[in-house]
Amino acid sequence: MSWDSSSSGVGPISSRTPGSGGEWLVERRAGPAAELHALDLPDDGRRHVWVLEATAPAIVLGSAQRDDVVDLDTARAAGVDVVRRRSGGGAVWVAPGDPHWIDVVVPRGDPLWDDDVGRAFLPLGRAWQRALGSLGIDGTEVHGGGLVCRPGGALACFATIGPGEVLLGERKVVGISQRRTRAGARFQCAVPVRWDPAPLAALLADPAAGAGLAEVGTGIGEGTTSEQLVAALVAALDAA
Repeated sequence: MSWDSSSSGVGPISSRTPGSGGEWLVERRAGPAAELHALDLPDDGRRHVWVLEATAPAIVLGSAQRDDVVDLDTARAAGVDVVRRRSGGGAVWVAPGDPHWIDVVVPRGDPLWDDDVGRAFLPLGRAWQRALGSLGIDGTEVHGGGLVCRPGGALACFATIGPGEVLLGERKVVGISQRRTRAGARFQCAVPVRWDPAPLAALLADPAAGAGLAEVGTGIGEGTTSEQLVAALVAALDAA
């Protein structure tokens, strides 16, 4: 794969041809978290992988979360954006370079499409598991059951475990949420480099609510680049 070295490319940057599903269009985009979450699903009937990077720290709330779970004044004073995504789940901390933020767009009618919203997560989760394994991150499991809410789960995304999400031991290593439109599904994936919930916990309206978040997630370390992750993920999706 070839990659655009700029941080603001918005067109197709690279692609590869899998089997029967058509080619993947890989695009790298950087910008404020609010703009990246607001991207519309393409209606071109093609598979896309978006490699996204927030240019400033932000707390990203799930579509149904209340704003008042965050101390907005403190966040504003710290220069942290508080934005909302159009997919479900709890709050996610994003900052430049961490987590790896890789979204997968599957058009309706594609071989990877599934009308069942919950079941649709599973092929992507299994692909993430194979991708991580190919990069030397072994021993992961894909959650195949329903939603599991751990302490803090009403606030933080990584404190819940949903279908298709990838665990290393009991810690989440790949978080996935999903947004659907008439064009297809956008799976939003977060893979921490280093799991550190302290910046998020410090800005919660109830700081005590962040207790225990250190135990719910884990990172993959600094030795794996986003380019390697995407190449491994696309190869794994092709093999599905």
